[in-house]
Amino acid sequence: MKSLCFFSVLDVFILSLWTEPGCGLMMLNSVVPREAARTWRPGGQVLSHLGRRRRSWVWNQFFVLEEDTGDEPLYVGKLHSDMDKGDGQVMYYLSGEGAMSIFTIDEQTGDIHAIKRLDREQQAYYTLRAQVRDQNTHLLLEPESQFTIKVQDINDNAPRFLNGPYTARVPERSPVGTSVMTVVATDADDPTYGNSARLVYSILQGLPYFSVDPNSGVVRTTLPDMDREMRDQYQLVIQAKDMMGQIGGLSGTTMVTVTLTDVNDNPPRFPHRSYQFTVPELVQVSSIVARIKAVDLDVGPNAEVVYRILDGDGLGTFRILTDPNTQEGLIILLKNLNFENKSSYTLKIEASNQNVDTRFLLVGPFSDTTMVRLLVEDEDEPPIFSPSVNQMVVSEGAPVGTNVGSVSAHDPDGPNSPIRYSVDRKSDIEHFFDIDSNSGTIRTSRYLDREIRVLHNITVIGTETLDPSQVGSAFVLISVADVNDNAPSFAGDYWTSVCENVLPGQIIETLSAVDPDNPENGHHFLFFLTADATLNHSFTLRDNNDNTASVLTLQSGFLRRDQPIHFLPVVIADGGSPSLSSTNTLTITICDCDLHGNHHHCSQEEPWRGGMGTTTAITLTCALTFLGVFMVTAVIRSRRREPQMMDDQQDIQENIVCYDDEGGGEADTKAFDMFALRHLNQMNLTSGCGTAEPETMNQKTRLLQEFIRKRLQEVDLDPTVPPLDSLQMYAFEGSGSAAQSLSSLSSLNSLESEQNFSKGVGAKVQEAHRTL
Repeated sequence: MKSLCFFSVLDVFILSLWTEPGCGLMMLNSVVPREAARTWRPGGQVLSHLGRRRRSWVWNQFFVLEEDTGDEPLYVGKLHSDMDKGDGQVMYYLSGEGAMSIFTIDEQTGDIHAIKRLDREQQAYYTLRAQVRDQNTHLLLEPESQFTIKVQDINDNAPRFLNGPYTARVPERSPVGTSVMTVVATDADDPTYGNSARLVYSILQGLPYFSVDPNSGVVRTTLPDMDREMRDQYQLVIQAKDMMGQIGGLSGTTMVTVTLTDVNDNPPRFPHRSYQFTVPELVQVSSIVARIKAVDLDVGPNAEVVYRILDGDGLGTFRILTDPNTQEGLIILLKNLNFENKSSYTLKIEASNQNVDTRFLLVGPFSDTTMVRLLVEDEDEPPIFSPSVNQMVVSEGAPVGTNVGSVSAHDPDGPNSPIRYSVDRKSDIEHFFDIDSNSGTIRTSRYLDREIRVLHNITVIGTETLDPSQVGSAFVLISVADVNDNAPSFAGDYWTSVCENVLPGQIIETLSAVDPDNPENGHHFLFFLTADATLNHSFTLRDNNDNTASVLTLQSGFLRRDQPIHFLPVVIADGGSPSLSSTNTLTITICDCDLHGNHHHCSQEEPWRGGMGTTTAITLTCALTFLGVFMVTAVIRSRRREPQMMDDQQDIQENIVCYDDEGGGEADTKAFDMFALRHLNQMNLTSGCGTAEPETMNQKTRLLQEFIRKRLQEVDLDPTVPPLDSLQMYAFEGSGSAAQSLSSLSSLNSLESEQNFSKGVGAKVQEAHRTL
């Protein structure tokens, strides 16, 4: 079988060793030792005539050096076929990666050249294919063969620190050899070929404080006791050099910034052994009166200082705290100062660290002390009352000008100015009290009433006569003591009713009393009847000895028509000294009751108790309803025509008429009850005047409503109606009159006089309604 042979630039050196024609051959300069003579065989093995161990060879491969700087094309190797007789009938062709763009081939000779500079770091291998064709027929003379051109590395890349520059932190005073960090450099050259990528680290800047391991790049400390307070940062320059650091190798550098972190190796120190401050006498309690600071060269938590007072005569008057922002010691006042009592204070203050590193305790104490002297500065002070709050008691029966008590104030300063007293009128607006301006004696200036005001809180002002700007004050609480100046009375409005058939000895009411006085031992009321009331054989009174009394009946068979109302005078006395009493009248109404004790009818003279008769209530309801209807109609009509009216024309008198009795003619005014109109919320439809049954009244009410609705319609449709509105009222006369009707509405004619009272009151009532 024919074969294609490959020859490199050094193949001529071993052409004489070729023993088997027709085989492909490639010479590897980096593999085949020049001093050894070898015999090539088709299996890719070479036999050494020197007896060396057999090696394996890579066939079909060329080597070309990268970064060739020559101007001429770089010869790579030669292709040759045993079909080539040298007569020009064989043509060589090249295809694959970089064919004809990077690599060219002489078609006649098979010589391969590189026409561009090659960079192994960009591409290390090129795979190409070679063909041998007949020049005339262009037919393949041999099968296509594939071969590789490998770019051989040269040291053309310097080491680089891809992660630089670096920063690192290490505690100050670290031991020698403490690891700081590791730096890493990379080299783009071929690490498998030569020493181009074998790096060595060294430190160019940072000695003698730090060092770097030449192989691993670990940076370590080399000096002990590096002090952050002396120098807290170092700039290191680290170099990485290839070719094992030999001369001619390439190098790269990076910077490493090393910061020393703080440890608590410095105690706080006061700049001065003693301090002196001036404190105003009138400074407020809890105020900061002085600031001191101990300097600590450490930072952060290691520089936090704690202050405390160790000794001195101001332990209970002052205290010291640490300002968290400035680390100053704040001396704070705990009590009021008095220059006249003490003019200076001395404090021994210690400053220490809270976080102490035990490694440095042997150096010395981690604290410092100083002396602080505080001088009290005298100031003009206002008068001082002793005590500042006074409590006094005065009887409410005290006459005007009675001495209540006295207050006293003094000037705490040296001159001891006299004090002038006065009452702050904002605290005593009603001017109940006065004060002697010289002695401070408080007197009453008005009569006092404990039942109106029990406690008076007044403010007394003291002013220095030598310096009126200096003013002090005190509070005076004056309690008004009670005297028995009020008689007891009923606890409420008692209105009692009793049935005609009540039994003797029955309790009909329980009475209690009130007294605005406030005796120390509480109230003790005594109930009894007046001398005249004891002769009453109808009712009696029993004292229950618990500040209440019971009213009992003495007889039975009360007759409402004989005496509808009974009045029982009750005397109530208190237990004061002297004792005061009052007479209160209990009104008892006799009522007609059924067998179950339910009231049906009570006396007409019974006081109003929240209700009215059924007839009156219904009549009033109808009247108010119609009044509302007429008022709405009047508003509508008045908008159509609004004539000018005098004030007296607009005055409407309102009356509620009771129909339950025939009355006494025009002189009878009891039928006109204005109270019902003014107290509509007290109406009681179950009692009052009127005896008509609800069913009858409902029927009559419907008839009355229908009648009035028709009259209202006639008035609204009548164009001749005058513009003035009028209220016309109509009602039915009751059928329960015992004397029968005296009304002459049906018999009155023009011949009979309206003043004829014999015709009955009904006509007069009707006439009054017509002209309301």
